[in-house]
Amino acid sequence: MSVEIERKFLVSSNDFKDQAFKKVYIKQGFLNSHKERVVRVRIKDNEGFLTIKGPSNKEGTTRFEWEKQISKSEADSLFHLCEEGVIEKFRYLVKIENHIYEIDEFFGDNEGLVIAEIELNSENEAFSKPNWLSKEVTGDIKYYNSNLSKLPYKKW
Repeated sequence: MSVEIERKFLVSSNDFKDQAFKKVYIKQGFLNSHKERVVRVRIKDNEGFLTIKGPSNKEGTTRFEWEKQISKSEADSLFHLCEEGVIEKFRYLVKIENHIYEIDEFFGDNEGLVIAEIELNSENEAFSKPNWLSKEVTGDIKYYNSNLSKLPYKKW
């Protein structure tokens, strides 16, 4: 169990791709996407994960998160129980000074949307903002993956 502190930004260019040290394929679905709790199943390349997230604080920066690695076959089986709307994306990892940005390039019904997240140790922690970051969307629930599965970017 842990508390996740993160900030989210839209991305204005593909410059991050040249800076990425890793790229992974992610497929995820939601077993429960209630506003008080989200239960997610995810396949990250060939690994499975089950994640539970609690509600965000008022600013949208902090929330409870519990994650457990499961087998890929268990994750595949759980996708049959998921709510409608599967998210597929490539995640790029970019190191900027002491932080790692996770940049998600969505496809399928969310194609065209690119979001960068940075995890912090405290809500007030300073961090460098690369020139490819755009508008901050921390706390804007329409950018939460659980909401993108129900109301994809192409329908906005």
